[in-house]
Amino acid sequence: VQLVESGGGSVQAGGSLTLSCTASGPTYRTYCMAWFRQAPGKERELVAAYYTGSGTTNYADSVKGRFTISKDNAENSLFLQMNSLKPEDTAMYYCAARSGGCASYALAADYYYWGQGTQVTVS
Repeated sequence: VQLVESGGGSVQAGGSLTLSCTASGPTYRTYCMAWFRQAPGKERELVAAYYTGSGTTNYADSVKGRFTISKDNAENSLFLQMNSLKPEDTAMYYCAARSGGCASYALAADYYYWGQGTQVTVS
């Protein structure tokens, strides 16, 4: 599975951005797909996860109410709508996926497909 992110950029605090992740390659019955982010000097952390089997979503506490994860099944794309952005949201954002369920959705090590990342800078 190949994952390609797009949509990052620079925005002022309070602004919005939408990240996209397009998946291609082998397909599986269900996926756990997620957005992670990593700021310089910090560990990679979960932002939001989406289970394709049920549409269940999970969010980091720091983004609840501001970010929305969604999936377009027709285009096999994952999105992250980010509103009310804060300077602390500045990071490289990565799309990740694995086949099966989302039991351990917050563990980066459990994902075996990753995109190249897209930079989000909030000033």
